[in-house]
Amino acid sequence: MQQLDERLLDFSVAHLDTANCNTIATLPTYPDSVYKQRLQQLPNIIEMTYNHVVRRYIEQYSRHPKQISRLMYLSERYMPLFEDILCKYNLPEELKYMPVVESGLNALARSQMGAAGMWQFMPTTAKKYGLEVNSLVDERYDVYKSTDAACRFLISLYSIYKDWNLAIAAYNCGPGNINKAIHRSGGKRDFWDIYDYLPKETRNYLPLFVAANYILNYAQLENVCPTPQLIPVSFDTVLISDRVHLTQIAEVLEVPIDTLRRLNPQYLLDIVPGSKTYSICLPLQAIGDFIDLQDTICNYKTDSLLNNRRAEIDLAHKTASDGYRAKGTIQYKVKKGDTLGSIAKHFHCKVSQLQKWNSLKSTNIRAGQTLKIHR
Repeated sequence: MQQLDERLLDFSVAHLDTANCNTIATLPTYPDSVYKQRLQQLPNIIEMTYNHVVRRYIEQYSRHPKQISRLMYLSERYMPLFEDILCKYNLPEELKYMPVVESGLNALARSQMGAAGMWQFMPTTAKKYGLEVNSLVDERYDVYKSTDAACRFLISLYSIYKDWNLAIAAYNCGPGNINKAIHRSGGKRDFWDIYDYLPKETRNYLPLFVAANYILNYAQLENVCPTPQLIPVSFDTVLISDRVHLTQIAEVLEVPIDTLRRLNPQYLLDIVPGSKTYSICLPLQAIGDFIDLQDTICNYKTDSLLNNRRAEIDLAHKTASDGYRAKGTIQYKVKKGDTLGSIAKHFHCKVSQLQKWNSLKSTNIRAGQTLKIHR
């Protein structure tokens, strides 16, 4: 049996505290007629075809109820934003489940191929749709801006195929691969008719999308238990055209730097460039203080944090875990007593990923060794 797309399971329940979660080990399975009827009852514009491939992925999800629980609570935060932007462009609301397949609703997701953010944009495509991607700023990690760009990209794809299933598949593999599959099938223009001619990942993509629609609409019927969120629910944004370091904001407003980094992952080196107007996301209770103390913030430790280029590099990269960040990668120096397991748990990744990123043939590491960790 094929496995779920690896990205869906990479972001494990270690991200959240599930100690009080009593969800059963697996969700029940149902006859085909139940799955088919439930999918047909969803108020969707996009056709949700049910077949044995879709069933396989629904069952795969069902084996991981704590993952479903995590996705449900991340959905509470992100789905209203997705819905607003989809509505702005008059797009089908069910497209909001695409980031579940793309990134597991992880705003910091980064693939081995270089795709990044909730919607997994490659740099070239991101820039084409107006996202800033450079050494200091990567707006693929900005959930609002990347969602807006994804909507415009989907509009472009739908204009080519006039079919949402093909447009969704093209989002995954590009129009070139869809066009080749259409030609190889003798001109057929239905996803399931060209299924065998598509790249393997894309064959899984649409069934995963249908399965995500099913699971997140019907999980509550299975009494999937809640899990708390890590990111503060109450937040807002402010606009600033001054060059500023997140450390300046954190220390003046007494907001944890890790909180600012989670809310503003697009600023790769913790620096807001100030060459134009940028938005900064803050906990709601800090908004008023930021407005009142903006001049103080911008003048605080300016010489050490912004004016000194060497200090800028050293301090902006430094993380709370004694690693160094650059373009989505952390350089972590192994400490005495560290194991691959403890490092993987700290950075919410897998031991196998650490081994792959660092070409490690075993789990043996030594103090002083530097490991690459992709975020």
